[in-house]
Amino acid sequence: MGSLDVVGIGNAIVDVVAEADDGLLAEEGLPKGSMTLIDAARADVLRARMGPAVEVSGGSAANTMVGVARLGGAAGYVGKVRDDAAGAVFRRDIREAGVAFPTPAAAEGAATARCLIFVTPDAQRTMNTHLGACVELGPADIDPDFIASAGLLYMEGYLWDPPAAKEAFRKALGITRQAGGRVCLSLSDSFCVDRHRAELRDLVANHIDVLFANEDEAMALYQVQDFDSALAAARADCAVAAITRSAKGSVVAGEGAVHTIEAAPIGRLVDTTGAGDLYAAGFLLGLARGFDLARCGRLASLTAGEILGHYGARPEADIAPFVDASREPL
Repeated sequence: MGSLDVVGIGNAIVDVVAEADDGLLAEEGLPKGSMTLIDAARADVLRARMGPAVEVSGGSAANTMVGVARLGGAAGYVGKVRDDAAGAVFRRDIREAGVAFPTPAAAEGAATARCLIFVTPDAQRTMNTHLGACVELGPADIDPDFIASAGLLYMEGYLWDPPAAKEAFRKALGITRQAGGRVCLSLSDSFCVDRHRAELRDLVANHIDVLFANEDEAMALYQVQDFDSALAAARADCAVAAITRSAKGSVVAGEGAVHTIEAAPIGRLVDTTGAGDLYAAGFLLGLARGFDLARCGRLASLTAGEILGHYGARPEADIAPFVDASREPL
């Protein structure tokens, strides 16, 4: 263990975010609230259907690492971009946020990944991702010293889509285990869980210390129809499980106890993009600081709440004061 609190591994993506109505989703056959993998041609078609859009650096684990850094933690990130304009923007943004990002850009191959996000009036986001250069992330991009320098390794479930990225995470997992660190996983998306359920079940049961999921993802993983069953299964598999429930807040289980955490009070609900990513950021910072699990959950709830009031998946306000605020009940 050394210089970093947490290292995240994920798909390095530039988000393109625009307002849309339910009719557009229906016309394009987009399952509301889902993340769908698309090819470059489909990405061009959907981009043409978008209205005015905001382009911001994204990627689930990258958003989480930016959140950790903005809370005052020491964060690192591993993800693949191309040496193109979008890749340069991604690298600039994550480094300016204070996150260590040593992964070299690809000199050839597909362009930097982009995620086209349609936000409907109910603040639901429907994501369509062209992975692009992300599929080139592999074991060679895993620097053992960099991974071993962190007490926590955080992975997004989306990594199970590109085969080489899956192997990169397996390598990192082994390094973290050998160094005495803890391994954390976000299930990312229920459709992702459906694609890789058997492998993810094995991973969670045998290799994961801290599991992050929303209730739909948890129920999809364990193929159960109610939250309590999913929570019981997650508790049996992992030392710590943090499961979010939208407006109901979250439930954190571990160390022989179950904590119900209230949702943080927010103003206007604008966009849910990144709420789960920033929930994980708060929780990970809490773990790194040795907070009890209830306080980790409160900090996670506060950081998630900031994201809900604006477009984009990275904080706009100063979230560092949430660390002290998390001492008290929400």
